Amino acid sequence: MQLKVFAIDAHGGEEAGEELNQFLRGHRVLGVKRRLVEHGSNAYWTFCVEYLERGGTPGGPGGPDRLRRGVDYRELLSEGDFAVFAKLRDLRKAMAEQEGVPPYAVFTNEQLAAMVTGRTATRAALAQIDGVGVARLEKYATAFTELLKSALAALPATPAAAAQGKEAGP
Repeated sequence: MQLKVFAIDAHGGEEAGEELNQFLRGHRVLGVKRRLVEHGSNAYWTFCVEYLERGGTPGGPGGPDRLRRGVDYRELLSEGDFAVFAKLRDLRKAMAEQEGVPPYAVFTNEQLAAMVTGRTATRAALAQIDGVGVARLEKYATAFTELLKSALAALPATPAAAAQGKEAGP
């Protein structure tokens, strides 16, 4: 963990404010403590930022380059799986636009990929995906599981999905 302190004039520190925002965008922020400091007729804000370099260790496998590039699901998924993933993204985009929220607020790309690779076609299976809680199930389970059932029917079962089906039982 590292610390960096910024001071921004309370009466027009736009340039310093932009410097702070740019710093925040480029680092993994753990916390920010702010304080108004008044010194006579002058006042300024101090921001103490606790942070990690983006992605953890700089230059490592989870380093900043990986985060900027993102994950290419076209490379990670088979052609058939990616086609289903693309359909899920389209559904997610439509639902996000309808609700006025960013797409990741519906489901993340990682969650969509988990739905495809796990051959998730039931509400119970959807609930097993990391980060999918009751609220997301209530809002989105029906639409996503219906799309998954129809799209996955044409794809071969994966070993993970076959094992999941055995555990579920009759």
